[in-house]
Amino acid sequence: MKITFETHDEVYGLLTLVVEEADYSEEVEKTLKDYRKKASVPGFRPGMAPMGMIRRQYGTTVKIDVINKIIGKQMYDYIGDNNIEMLGQPLASDTQEPVEIEGSAPYTFAFDIALAPAFSIELTEDDKIEYATITVGDKDIDAMVNMYAARAGSYDKVDSCRGNDMIKGNLKELASDGSVKEDGITVEGAVMMPSYIKDEEQKALFDGATPGATIVFNPRKAYPESDVEVASLLRIDKDKAPDMTSDFSYEVTEITRFMPAPVDRALFDSVFGKDTVTSEEQFREKIGERIRGNNAVNADYKFRRDLRRYCEDKVGETVFPDSLLKRAMLLKNKDKGEDYIEKNYEGALKEFKWQLIKERLAKSLGVTIGDEDVKGAARDMAAAQFAQYGMTDVPEEYINNYADELLKKQDELDIFIDRALEKKLADTVKTKITIVNRDMTMEEFEQSMTGE
Repeated sequence: MKITFETHDEVYGLLTLVVEEADYSEEVEKTLKDYRKKASVPGFRPGMAPMGMIRRQYGTTVKIDVINKIIGKQMYDYIGDNNIEMLGQPLASDTQEPVEIEGSAPYTFAFDIALAPAFSIELTEDDKIEYATITVGDKDIDAMVNMYAARAGSYDKVDSCRGNDMIKGNLKELASDGSVKEDGITVEGAVMMPSYIKDEEQKALFDGATPGATIVFNPRKAYPESDVEVASLLRIDKDKAPDMTSDFSYEVTEITRFMPAPVDRALFDSVFGKDTVTSEEQFREKIGERIRGNNAVNADYKFRRDLRRYCEDKVGETVFPDSLLKRAMLLKNKDKGEDYIEKNYEGALKEFKWQLIKERLAKSLGVTIGDEDVKGAARDMAAAQFAQYGMTDVPEEYINNYADELLKKQDELDIFIDRALEKKLADTVKTKITIVNRDMTMEEFEQSMTGE
């Protein structure tokens, strides 16, 4: 087989393969003989059908399959042996002439290759990147204590309405003279939070309300710009809400107030496990430790984000084979069309560039990852997902089992490989560059992350 490779504009390549009969004939014949052994043809004993019949029936299909396999292997072997840095997969070239596979060899196949742009990147102690040290103050611990207390809180019945209390009662539409409107809207068990009422005068009508009291108010005035609120309260279609201008009587039947849980042993046990914490002082200390652990994770995340930005700026502008990459995106998203490609191409290009930077930086620093690194990334993800539901002290066994399940999915595996590389790369970079430590409060850190 003859293979040639030409480059155009440094980022476009054309790989041409010329397949001769000798490249595939032996494998085709072997495959057809296997077909003959297994073929069940009426009038012939198994494996005894004439070879000519087998060749006429299966010859072309087998020939195509064999040639495709040969092309794929030879193409990727050539790309690997010649260290061609390719983006994505080879694409059948626009210059490809139709191949008459039923005709005689040789057959010529041409593929367009998107080449990675040429650049190099190295980091040394002359490179400086900031690293955040996030301090934990009493205010931060107070906020976490309040969050845990609120999470374990409950709604209790109270005797009068104030603040963010929730009230329940019966609504009745009134006529212009203040009497209950015949055939008007009636809603039993209507739930409201007066603090959400937009009009201050309407909101004031509920201040100090007690169970058994009847309040006359106007839903349209209460929520002047929200048909959704009016429709939800009165249980009517949204398109009818703009015309609803009647007053309503609201007979209060129940008032409930959210009460945070007391900061006591029951709360300590719910957060850290039974008998782990025995005093409020110890509770606050443990919360401080947890916050500092989270802060370390967040600081590492910010460092990786800043590292990416620093490297992208250091590499500068690069040229990519835009037309080929857009073709590849369109092939993967045939149902979304060219408008989708144009809208999302720039974002995809940034990820292409960052992936190349990571790979070349990892190569220059000798960073490689193994199975344990990938498993570690999966365990981090598993622990983070448990933490989203407040499960922060999950036994290692459960985390490991969940991580193993995640690793069975190919899409997830690719993500974990990338995360493992990014984490190990960042850890290595910290030892090679000059770290500029910066003390930050949690508020300052959050502002730095949002760019405010």
